[in-house]
Amino acid sequence: MIRTVAGAALMAAAVISGMSMPARADAAADGLAAAKEKLAKYAAKPVFVPPGEPFDAKACAAGKKMLSIPNSSANPFLKGIIDRMKKAGAEVGLEVTEWENQGQPSQWVQGVEFAIRDKYDIVDLISGIDPATIEPQVKAAKEAGVKVMTSHFYDPSDTQNPFVSSSLTIGFGEVGTVLANWAAVNTEGKANILVIKSDEVPPTKPLMEGLRSELAANCPNCKIVQEVNVGVTEWATKIQPSVQSAVQANPDIDVVIPIYDSMSQFVVPALRLTGKTGTVKVATFNGTPFVLDYIQQGLVDMDLGESLDWIAYATVDGHLRDLCGLGSPAALNVPFYIFDKANAAEAGTPAGYDQGYGDAYLSGFRTLWKLQ
Repeated sequence: MIRTVAGAALMAAAVISGMSMPARADAAADGLAAAKEKLAKYAAKPVFVPPGEPFDAKACAAGKKMLSIPNSSANPFLKGIIDRMKKAGAEVGLEVTEWENQGQPSQWVQGVEFAIRDKYDIVDLISGIDPATIEPQVKAAKEAGVKVMTSHFYDPSDTQNPFVSSSLTIGFGEVGTVLANWAAVNTEGKANILVIKSDEVPPTKPLMEGLRSELAANCPNCKIVQEVNVGVTEWATKIQPSVQSAVQANPDIDVVIPIYDSMSQFVVPALRLTGKTGTVKVATFNGTPFVLDYIQQGLVDMDLGESLDWIAYATVDGHLRDLCGLGSPAALNVPFYIFDKANAAEAGTPAGYDQGYGDAYLSGFRTLWKLQ
């Protein structure tokens, strides 16, 4: 009897085992197919979609000025956007000025106070400054008649600070899903990932949630080996040694994801010094030109880009609509586009801020602004 029961148990275990292995294999194959299908959307050339009805942007912007405060002026991605906003603003007569800073909240406070004193019409908190961090100043600006707006900061799932006039959101969670699916597809569903992140920057949370959830859904054999959190002001001193230590301690790491591509300038030398260039894949997000150059040089594998020039025009458009009572769009509506070795040259050599995405947005916004 004991033998019979034991034998039955062994047979049952064998049946279960035999069923579970193909089931797991099928799940992995299905997940990989889903990941490939989702990535296809981002391989297509971006299309311009009007964010609202046409309006007389010159009349709206006449005599108006905007102070743009990045989370750090050392970030070339943000610097590039603001430089392009100055150009886009000039087309309609909006004066755009950057409040240069080194990423210190006290400097952001000073920027808002300056805007109040100097009677700016708009304060643009761009990509990384949480209004809650400087809420007393944001409230004071509102009371003084200065509209504080955010751009490229909130995910659509976030709740806007009550003293902010409007927000041009971006799908950071969506970005995380693209990075996850790319890692899965480019390792045949077996990625061992090192993530470099900055938890102090609020968009990191939805991005990481998207990354983790998509890996769980589409890549059961992928894993995040390590997450390295580095504050924005410490990127230059801590990212390189952290990456070196991680890839040496975990030789199975085959993908590094610095979630914001300006981090790549410190990841690339770390991989070079450890002899991992070309064997460890690097995937990132933003589309900063020097990182697109890295792709052409074989130092980075993928950058999920968004045209900095397109972002600039969309930001000016959205903020002017709010300023003039037309209702701001809920999002930037700037499409993402995957750059890799197959198409990185489309961005120019060296890469530019507005190359590779097409130029439909230029005539699109100028038509919306009644300039043509």
